[in-house]
Amino acid sequence: MLDLILRIFIAGVLGGLIGLEREYRGKAAGFRTHFLVALGSALFMVLSMYGFDEALTKSNVSYDPSRIASQIVTGIGFIGAGAIIFQKRIHGLTTAAGVWVTAAIGMTCGSSLYLLAVATTIIVLICLEAEWFFKRLNGKDKEDHDNYREEV
Repeated sequence: MLDLILRIFIAGVLGGLIGLEREYRGKAAGFRTHFLVALGSALFMVLSMYGFDEALTKSNVSYDPSRIASQIVTGIGFIGAGAIIFQKRIHGLTTAAGVWVTAAIGMTCGSSLYLLAVATTIIVLICLEAEWFFKRLNGKDKEDHDNYREEV
């Protein structure tokens, strides 16, 4: 039982790390959203893998643990679609993708593939920070930076 609790705990922590980055950047889906998506996805994976053991003892029972996992992907896609706002241009696409990959990280933790989940979290954080790096490289943040220097 402690192993199962550890799975959802690690998922929450990893999702929370991504959420902290998004919250720091002032995005709508921050710490709580990413934490809960990862935690819930891990819990659904654990439920899918171990929650129906009693049903297996009965005859004529079909068991496929991947069924719940596939429904997680569908549900997160629905949430992600709600995060995207169409105006003159599309807003929220990175947020939707972040929630989607956070669910995958939670599912990975729920399957006890911790190293893969940690590596993916690191890659996601690098990707999210790369946007800032490339904006700086192209000089898009130069005006904000110059204004900040004048105020100090």
